[in-house]
Amino acid sequence: MTEESDRWIPLESNPEVFNDWAYAAGLNKSQAHFEDVFGLDDALLAMVTPGVKAVCLCFPCTETIETKAREEDAKIREAGQQPVDPTVFWMKQTISNACGTMALIHALSNSDVTLLPESPLAKFIDECKGKTPVECSTLLATTPLFASIHSSAAMAGQTDASTADMHTTLHFTVFVRAPAASARAHEPDNVEWRLIELDGRREGPIDRGKCGDLLKDAAKYVDRFYVSHANSMQLSMMALCPGPVPSL
Repeated sequence: MTEESDRWIPLESNPEVFNDWAYAAGLNKSQAHFEDVFGLDDALLAMVTPGVKAVCLCFPCTETIETKAREEDAKIREAGQQPVDPTVFWMKQTISNACGTMALIHALSNSDVTLLPESPLAKFIDECKGKTPVECSTLLATTPLFASIHSSAAMAGQTDASTADMHTTLHFTVFVRAPAASARAHEPDNVEWRLIELDGRREGPIDRGKCGDLLKDAAKYVDRFYVSHANSMQLSMMALCPGPVPSL
């Protein structure tokens, strides 16, 4: 799944942990924050701050989910899929336990959030221009500051993350919305939005269909695919929302 030459401490699925990482990497605190999504029904989705920019899902790597992912990757390699907008940023995961950082990079780089000039993440995204997904991952692995940011955020979680040798069966994936690949050239005034899944273990960005409301459409897909093939108690979701962290 990943190269074993480098292994990071797993990030906890916790908004405080994700916010710590994001702000250390360069997200403007006044512009966006991560918060919990407590369930998939409409009443619980309505509790999330409106204007969701990305959805992060933490799920267990069950045998069924892994098998279906391999089958889908093979099908896409052989037959292709709905073309994905070329501006969507996706990178390959090559570092063990780095899926949390991968999810954060995928969420933030594909959202209209403000990154502080010259911040680690702003510089990283700029340096990734023109590079392949694997080259971007090599850049991540050879940028010590990101390993430090990841480690600091991981240690701030509520669960024991004291060793990078721990084995985890949980994994993060991200959902964002992007215009249909043909929209920029042919339909600039009538853009069709698509739900895109970004998972560093897969072969690339995956189109999940039309997207009207990002949070609701991501929740529907999670319910249809992930909930039906995993223990729901092991699933957790967070949303990247506009504005600062709400006051309690």
